[in-house]
Amino acid sequence: MRYRFTASVETSLRALFLMAFLMSTSPQATAQTGLPTLGDTSDLTTSAERRLGDRIIRELYRDPDYIDDPVLVDYVQGIWQPLLAAAKARGELSAELDERFAWEILLGRDRTVNAFALPGGYLGVHLGLIGVVATRAELASVLAHELSHVTQRHISRLITQQSKQTPLLLGAMVLGALAASKNPGATQALVVGGQALAMQNQLNFSRDMEREADRIGYGLMAPAGFAPQGFVSMFEKLQQANRLNDNGSWPYLRSHPLTTERMADMQSRIPPGITPSPGAVVQASSEHAIVAARARVLSNPGVDTLRQWIAEPRGSGFQSQPLPRRAAALYAAALASSNLRDATGARAVARQLDDLVRQDPAAHRLVRLLMAEIELAAGDASAALASIPDGNAHRPELVLRTQALLRANRPVDATQALQTWVATHPKDSTVWQLLASTWQTQGQGLRAIRAEAEAQAARYDYAAAVDRFKAGQDMARRGGAAVDHIEASIIDTRLRAMESLLREQAAER
Repeated sequence: MRYRFTASVETSLRALFLMAFLMSTSPQATAQTGLPTLGDTSDLTTSAERRLGDRIIRELYRDPDYIDDPVLVDYVQGIWQPLLAAAKARGELSAELDERFAWEILLGRDRTVNAFALPGGYLGVHLGLIGVVATRAELASVLAHELSHVTQRHISRLITQQSKQTPLLLGAMVLGALAASKNPGATQALVVGGQALAMQNQLNFSRDMEREADRIGYGLMAPAGFAPQGFVSMFEKLQQANRLNDNGSWPYLRSHPLTTERMADMQSRIPPGITPSPGAVVQASSEHAIVAARARVLSNPGVDTLRQWIAEPRGSGFQSQPLPRRAAALYAAALASSNLRDATGARAVARQLDDLVRQDPAAHRLVRLLMAEIELAAGDASAALASIPDGNAHRPELVLRTQALLRANRPVDATQALQTWVATHPKDSTVWQLLASTWQTQGQGLRAIRAEAEAQAARYDYAAAVDRFKAGQDMARRGGAAVDHIEASIIDTRLRAMESLLREQAAER
């Protein structure tokens, strides 16, 4: 992912050092029997790993490529949560890790087909990956693979492994990671230069981890409600569309097993009698096709590409295509038209799509949300509200409805739902920010400042949170007897907590 760690040179090097050990996604299907577990050989405590992840994630939240799109996040969470539950039920996710790790997924606008695991239970998913997968099962296979990297503590094991090398060899590994990001051939040059043994040991260790993540991730699929064969079709898609591992470098220089090797192993592990044909084991749905189309549009492909998508439904032979394909094309055309400020064209295509998927509740829900987005972009808050069912507890509806109510100057109607949401989802920075806007519009300045502070705290920006909480304290002092003393007391308590976290953060540097 094109995350740019710009806070300081020190932060950049620290992040690059860690990213040298993080696993890119190349999942494959394997049976639940075969490789033994590697065992936890990490010297890094779970608390230290979580702190490490928090330090990285603060930078990712600030990156321009980070995107919190409620529709995409909601869809990914609908896959992620069953996988987490399956990992707990199967004993892959221990109670300690479940409690200490974050288990958060961040989306990035990168158009490459990739995902990655970070220390402390954080995962990153590129929109390019969501845009290319054909089914929920394929996306689930990627998330299951990355989840298994975290539950098996592969990242902390890699860091422990590196700590056993001399500083000179460790520095060579960092330089190799930097060089490889620009030119894969540079890594080979470093090996020839005298660091072959250390690098080879590290790469071999990573290969074993990839195989373990494949095996354990495969075992999570069926218990989580997904077709295990999604691993098969996803791995074949990566081989055909992205060539993630077969980049021309020598086999012994790769941190992942050879694609061809893994595909052969995958095929050999499919139980007898099951045909590994992607089309025979998993079927595309209109809902997933729409989500994939949304990811492609939101990845900022450029004006020319948006115009091509707008023109696609007008082409000859469009009506003969499968329904999910037509739904995806219409959705992309409508959203692209809206992004290009053509509200009339967007509405017309959205109505076509609405008629097409009316009998599919999941897909129809996404279309109604799109219609609300189109109206909001066009400045018609009333029409947007008409497309969103009142009282819906899902996050995409909550966010869109709040935005429409704020545009219609009706913030009071949104406040209760937002407060209920943050009470059960205190780490939702976007909703905290919306709540701040509703309070500010109602003249509740103290509550607005507190909500702004909570939004910063949810993204681990403790310095900004402290700044806002102190602003709340100042406002409370100036308010005198008229101030909301309960709110002022909450601000005082939260300020002390944030200052404590900020001191811990400073001590780690």
